[in-house]
Amino acid sequence: MRYLVDGHNLIPKLGLRLDALDDEDALLARLQQFCRLRRAQIEVYFDGALPGFPPTRKSGAVTAHFVRQGASADAAIEVRLDRLGKQARNWTVVSSDRRVQNAARAAHAGVLTSEEFARQISLAAQQAAVFQREASLGPEEVEEWLKEFNSRKE
Repeated sequence: MRYLVDGHNLIPKLGLRLDALDDEDALLARLQQFCRLRRAQIEVYFDGALPGFPPTRKSGAVTAHFVRQGASADAAIEVRLDRLGKQARNWTVVSSDRRVQNAARAAHAGVLTSEEFARQISLAAQQAAVFQREASLGPEEVEEWLKEFNSRKE
């Protein structure tokens, strides 16, 4: 699945704070985990790029676009949808902003609110945590398996 994400719209929905110095990095870390767990690809857009920093940063399946001062992430998402053309229908736009949602629908892309996507991210993380707990064996279980394997050699 491929997503175009309105980053600052999603941050507070995940319990992160927009006024934190590392809010964008914290979101990127969660999005990277989500991509690993769900085999997804994400392009996330942030308003207010700082001068002197690169406008785009890629890490794994997540590409972060930092939109320069005076422009908006919403407009950048709309431009991206336009450039995708018919391929936009293969993407899902994540935003609670009606303008962005309307642009996504007009491009025939999928639409998820930031709240819905935040739930998907949380669910994926919970499922991964449960799997990790179940996948780890205790010392007694390891000993039982060793005995079982050794008895089959004989």
